[in-house]
Amino acid sequence: MKVERDRGVMSEINVTPFVDVMLVLLIIFMVTAPLLQQGIDVNLPRAKGKDMPPEERVALVIKKDMKVYMNDSPVSMADMRRKLQAVSKMNPNVFLKADKDVPYGFVVEVMGEIKEAGIEKLGMVTEPAIRTK
Repeated sequence: MKVERDRGVMSEINVTPFVDVMLVLLIIFMVTAPLLQQGIDVNLPRAKGKDMPPEERVALVIKKDMKVYMNDSPVSMADMRRKLQAVSKMNPNVFLKADKDVPYGFVVEVMGEIKEAGIEKLGMVTEPAIRTK
């Protein structure tokens, strides 16, 4: 009875399981990445400035068709003013996002309504400016 031991050491690494895991992760990230963007899509103007820290705040959005949204729900000017007057006692930060194609006069009109509601802190949200040298 002679047993042959002709097996050598296997020096190759099997990368098939690694590739399978990486492809699954790639698919998961490709599916979830678009879901991370929230809110109403507006074309913001570009300007220099620092990023604001994420915190509880009131977000007003003026879309290209001059419709006003308050925290992702459409509101009329009268409703917006009434809601802002109700929360103005808490001294909230209000951030205004206006599409760059909205007429300046309408943006100023909305800002006037915000100030009339008693809001003291109003921030304008822009996209970061792209620097080319």
